[in-house]
Amino acid sequence: MTKVSIDEIVAKVDELPSLPDIVVRVMELTEDPDSTAFDINEVINRDQNMTAQVLRMANSVYYGYSRRIATVTDAIVLIGFNAVRSIVLAASVSKILKQELSGYVMGEGELWKHSQCAAVFARLLAKKNKYRSVELAYTATLLHDIGKLVLNSYLSDSYQEVLAAVNEENIPFDQAEDNLFGFNHATVGGKVAEKWKLPRDLVEAIACHHNPEQAVENPELTAIVHTADAVTLQMGMGLGVDGLMYPLSQESLDLLGVGEEQLEMLMADIVDIFIDQDVF
Repeated sequence: MTKVSIDEIVAKVDELPSLPDIVVRVMELTEDPDSTAFDINEVINRDQNMTAQVLRMANSVYYGYSRRIATVTDAIVLIGFNAVRSIVLAASVSKILKQELSGYVMGEGELWKHSQCAAVFARLLAKKNKYRSVELAYTATLLHDIGKLVLNSYLSDSYQEVLAAVNEENIPFDQAEDNLFGFNHATVGGKVAEKWKLPRDLVEAIACHHNPEQAVENPELTAIVHTADAVTLQMGMGLGVDGLMYPLSQESLDLLGVGEEQLEMLMADIVDIFIDQDVF
């Protein structure tokens, strides 16, 4: 296998599209304390497809409102600025996350399904854990495997080598990536997040989601992303070849104060949500 340089990987990151202007603008507005629901509504309504996706997601069982949400303004008022920002981001990245990743033996749509399932679980875990920003947990988890889009082109010809290392050396997939390439999809994902000018703690959570004990900026957020990723893989959501040999960090569970019984309860709570196709 030809050794890949970090410069080649960074070049691939630069080839990825930037976040659409509408997403950047919505993120700016939701961070501005002087913004109103009208301001955000005006931006989203410029894109009919985005408007439809916001309304579809806002009306899913994920948010659990009994009455129908008919307008973007209603959605902003009822589920909040941060939740609408999460939906807009999810809608914008869903297309690239739905790609087939032959290098990870993931069919079309599998990475998206896993990412969304993990993000939904992270939001629920953050809420139960009284984490300061459930939507930040959702966003970080939604994007945690974004680096796979870059590494996939290299893995498509060499994943058998990586998989052999996993089986023969009894090591996690990301460690096998490290051994063969000198970096893994999580590290590359951090580079993508930096390119998109996402917050530092979110960049760290993506880059360290396989090694949460390395987080220093926001260890709790990284622990949530790691736990959500591991648990949804255990549930069989988007299980590519890298889902094999994925250890769940006890240190993360201890940091979050989550035991086995609580994890099982959370898993039971999200089954109905995963059945609702509007979530995807």
